Amino acid sequence: MNEQLALHLASGAMLTAAKIAAPILLSAMFVGLLVSIFQSVTMIQEMTLTFVPKLVVVGLVFGLAGHWMLGQFVGYVHELFNSVPQLLGSG
Repeated sequence: MNEQLALHLASGAMLTAAKIAAPILLSAMFVGLLVSIFQSVTMIQEMTLTFVPKLVVVGLVFGLAGHWMLGQFVGYVHELFNSVPQLLGSG
C-alpha cells in the first residue's frame, strides 16, 4: 500500500464519518441553542429541559435520516472492500 492510497482511504473515512454525524450534531446543536435562548429569556435553569428535547430530536433524526446514514456507511464499506486487491498489492 502506498501513501496516496492510504491518504485516500483515510480522507474517505473522515469524510464519511462527517457526513454521517452531521445531521445528528447539527440538529442537537440547533435544539440546544433554542433551549438555551429560551432558558435565558425565561430564567428557567432546569437540567432536564436541555436534555429531553435533544434526546427527542436526535431520535427523530435517527428515524428520518437513519436509512441515508446507513447507505453512506455501506457505500464506503463497499468502496473499501473493492480496494482490497490494491491494498494487498495484486491490483
